[in-house]
Amino acid sequence: MTALTTFVSAHDRRRPGVRAAVRAVQVLTLLVLLLIGVGPLYWMVKGAVTPPSELTTHPLALWPDRPLTGNFATAYHDLGVGRYLLNTFLIVGGSWFVQLFVSATAGFALSVLRPRFGRVVYGAVLATMFVPYTVNMVSLFVTVTDLPFLHLNLGDTYWAIWLPAGTNAFTVLLAKQFFDALPRELFDAARVDGASTRQLLTRIVLPMSRPVLAVISLLAIMHSWKDFIWPLVALTDPEKQPISVALAQLATQAPQDQLIAAMVLAVAPPVLVFVVCQKYLVAGLGFTGVKG
Repeated sequence: MTALTTFVSAHDRRRPGVRAAVRAVQVLTLLVLLLIGVGPLYWMVKGAVTPPSELTTHPLALWPDRPLTGNFATAYHDLGVGRYLLNTFLIVGGSWFVQLFVSATAGFALSVLRPRFGRVVYGAVLATMFVPYTVNMVSLFVTVTDLPFLHLNLGDTYWAIWLPAGTNAFTVLLAKQFFDALPRELFDAARVDGASTRQLLTRIVLPMSRPVLAVISLLAIMHSWKDFIWPLVALTDPEKQPISVALAQLATQAPQDQLIAAMVLAVAPPVLVFVVCQKYLVAGLGFTGVKG
C-alpha cells in the first residue's frame, strides 16, 4: 500500500477511472525517482565519453556524436586511477574490519556482558555522537602522530586511517540495539552448558546477527570510500592516497573528459556494492528498528 492509496477508499479503488489514475500517479512517481537517482549517473557517463569540444558546444546533448570510450583506459593508466583505486580498496578493507570488530565486540560487551559501569560507558559512547567530526580532527592527528604509551608515529600509514575507523559510535549503538533484542534465555542456557565468553560471541551471538553485521559492513564501506578530509590530512604521500583525494588533485591537471571518466571509475565500485547489498541493508535496518 502506498501513501496515495491511503487517501482513496477501497470502494473508490474498485472504480476503473480511479484505479487508472492511481496507477498513473504511481508510475509517474517511479519515473521521477528513477530520473533523480539514475540521471546524474547517466550524465556522468555521458560526460566521460564526450570530447571536450562537444562538452563546450553542446553541453545538453543526450549523447555525443563521437563517443571516446578509450577515456576510461586512459584515466585508469595515464592518470593513475588504477593505483588510487588499489589504495582505496586497502583503506576500505582495513577500515571495514576494524569497525566491524569494534562494533561487534563493544556492542556484545554492553548488551550481553553488561559490566558494572556499562551505563556510564554507554552514555560516553552516546555523547561522542554529538561532537562534530572536525572538532576531533586536531586531537586525532596528535594521537596518531604520537600514539599514547607506545610513542609511535602512525602518520602517513594506513594504520592512521584504519584505527580511527573503529571509533564509530553509531555502529556500536546499532550493534548493541540488535543484541538487546536477542533472547537472553539462549545466553543463560549457554552459560549453564559451560560456554565461555568467546564461545558465546562466536557461536551464538554473531551467527544470529548477520543482518546487523551486513548493515554495519555496508555503512563502513560507504563511509570509508567517500571519506576525504581525514585521508587528506593523514596521508601526505601521493602514492598512498585514495581516489577521493586524488580526484581533487587531478581536477587541476587532467582534461575534463578524462577527469569525468576517472570519476565514473571511482563511483562504480560503491554503486555496485550498494546495488548488490541493498536487500541486506533494508533487512538489517528492519531488524534493528532504525527508521528512515
